[in-house]
Amino acid sequence: MINWEQLSYVVTVVGLPFAIAVYLLDQRRERQNEEEEIYQRLSDEYAEFCKLIIDSADLRLRTQRENPPELTPEQEERRLILFEMLIALFERAYILVYEDDMGKQQRRLWQSWEDYMRDWCEREDFRTLLPRLLTGEDEFFSAHIIRIADEVARKTKA
Repeated sequence: MINWEQLSYVVTVVGLPFAIAVYLLDQRRERQNEEEEIYQRLSDEYAEFCKLIIDSADLRLRTQRENPPELTPEQEERRLILFEMLIALFERAYILVYEDDMGKQQRRLWQSWEDYMRDWCEREDFRTLLPRLLTGEDEFFSAHIIRIADEVARKTKA
């Protein structure tokens, strides 16, 4: 017959590791949910930025990548402000999402931001303004986007 002492040993041997495993899984799920929530907020901000691009269609920021049109001083000012907003968004994404050693899920979330950066770096006017746009920005982010811009520029010239 099993007594209470033996039952307490069984609970300790089986129950404690089970409770720890459940706790760790819960923490992992919570961390993943937080990462996805951050990604969703950043995606919403990028969608809002795209609305601004639509409102500034005369700048042809999405359609005319090569040989951008001659811009008036007012248009150049709007383009610069939009590029500054974009860099701020990219930097925020880099700081919140990027890590040197990312897991599979985190890498998937980051890859879309890297694609956005590559896409914008295909614009010669964006690449030309990068040194000005990156003044005062996070040094690791700056190095990352400059590396992307250099890769895109080399590929474009090839």
